[in-house]
Amino acid sequence: MSGKKISLADWQHQLGRPAEPAATAATHDLVYSTDAGRIDKPKPQPAMAQSFADGYARLKRETKGRNGKAVITISGLAESAEKLAEIAALLKKKCGCGGSVKDGVIEIQGDQRELVQQELTKLGYKHKWAGG
Repeated sequence: MSGKKISLADWQHQLGRPAEPAATAATHDLVYSTDAGRIDKPKPQPAMAQSFADGYARLKRETKGRNGKAVITISGLAESAEKLAEIAALLKKKCGCGGSVKDGVIEIQGDQRELVQQELTKLGYKHKWAGG
């Protein structure tokens, strides 16, 4: 080594490479990528319960997966999630029990068949008993 300092452009010229600015040379091989795709998230659509073609709400008494405890499920009401929550709250108050709304299905705890049937009739919904 001669101890003589040489610029990057001169050194690249001696090697037969075209001179590049230092900033571009450093970022030349840099690749940006994202696995998320678009940054904008689509706006969620309000969840509507699946309704049946005949317009009847299906009432069903279920015990499966609940350690033998009965639950009345009401499916097929063509209402928004907010309206289903209002109906569930009304039914829970009238029956004096707990319940929830999951995936467009109202669940009322306990075997409250008659009360649920009467309240749905008062609200103007046609219903059928499904299952056994």
